[in-house]
Amino acid sequence: MWVRDYRRKLAYVLAALLISFSSVRAEEKSFKVCADPGNPPFSDAKGQGFENKIAEMFAQELGQKLEYTWFPQRLGFIRNTLKAKLPDSEEYKCDVVMGVPTGYELAATTQPYYRSTYALIYKKGKGWDDIKSPDDLAHLSEDRRSKLRIAMFDGAPGTTWLLNHHLIQQGVPYQTMTADASINTAQTLERDLLDGKIDMVIVWGPIAGYLLTHNAPGTFEMIPMKSENGVKFDFPMSMGVRFPDKERKEQLEGLIQRNADKIQTLLQEYKVPLVDKDGNPIPAK
Repeated sequence: MWVRDYRRKLAYVLAALLISFSSVRAEEKSFKVCADPGNPPFSDAKGQGFENKIAEMFAQELGQKLEYTWFPQRLGFIRNTLKAKLPDSEEYKCDVVMGVPTGYELAATTQPYYRSTYALIYKKGKGWDDIKSPDDLAHLSEDRRSKLRIAMFDGAPGTTWLLNHHLIQQGVPYQTMTADASINTAQTLERDLLDGKIDMVIVWGPIAGYLLTHNAPGTFEMIPMKSENGVKFDFPMSMGVRFPDKERKEQLEGLIQRNADKIQTLLQEYKVPLVDKDGNPIPAK
């Protein structure tokens, strides 16, 4: 008898907590996003990144005010945003990270809302316009090969690909992250490609899209990379919340599902190379 009474009381307590938690969520007035203020094409303080646009879309549908907690997206980002509380308060600074790898170990991730792939980028009109696929680099003459300068990042799949295809000697080392939070990878690569310091780079798809959209049409050529044995180029991306925040995760997944077509159209406007789970290109709608 006492077991049944205990279980009944426990069920009442859990139900009350759930109702209380749901009521708090319903009363929320703001859609609070953790974001980098200078990380195009993902986010910036002017709201011009595609993650900004998706956040605006979601806040509008929820009837909430969009608020940001800004912090450079590098080491310590999650600790100083998603997991950080306001001074003298139990309230968190922000609740959602708009873009993290699916399965990210520091946050609970939603279902993927896009999958992209790395892409080869070069400036057109500089003697490389005959390169139409990554395999074309393997057939360069010795003279052309010796002149090639291609950016590479430690630990990136592009560097592994260069090594596997005997092009590592043509690599120019770049840092994925510097001590200066104002230095953005996309902007650095854009400057060096335009200045002729490098000829090419294999870079994450959204950054490749930024190089295309941030310059006059025809300035750059983009060639999506296809995963091959030993080198994976395509990855799914999700949104992240705190691990106990299951209701918010479910809410985001509903928003993702209902706005899937709008999100795809937006990403394609940013020239993000989208692929399916097999790495095949997704045509524009």
